[in-house]
Amino acid sequence: MNAPAPATDADAATVWFLNGPNANLYGLDANKTYGSESFPVLRERCQKKAAELRMTLNFVQSNHEGQLVDWIQEARGVARGIIINAAGLTYSSVPILDALLSFSGRIIEVHMSNIWRRESFRHHSYISKAADGVIAGLGAEGYELAIEAMARLIRRAD
Repeated sequence: MNAPAPATDADAATVWFLNGPNANLYGLDANKTYGSESFPVLRERCQKKAAELRMTLNFVQSNHEGQLVDWIQEARGVARGIIINAAGLTYSSVPILDALLSFSGRIIEVHMSNIWRRESFRHHSYISKAADGVIAGLGAEGYELAIEAMARLIRRAD
């Protein structure tokens, strides 16, 4: 579990990228459902993309629902956007939805796999109700696209 780096109000391009349960195991799945890149490699890839776009990215992961809720609440007033892959909590977490609904910035939901081509219980996302957009099924490229889309949403709001 990694804590987000402190952000300040002066850092107008701060975005928090929150990853839920088991994302830390990316690249270790024998079926390659989530690709072959490890979580640390994916984090580095996302940090590089954010730097290219002049954004500060707090890229973190937790296996605990309450920690994700705490981070969403901490982002209020200091982050311009949240990108979230709530993983398995996508389909069950009203607390994460409620926290996201209290966030006034932009929100993008992202998934490594195409959740609509998987088990039927994955076809309903609580997170989507709070999200400005959803990117799914593009693996690590989807993570980068989410960062690019967030940069555009923030620029439009300025």
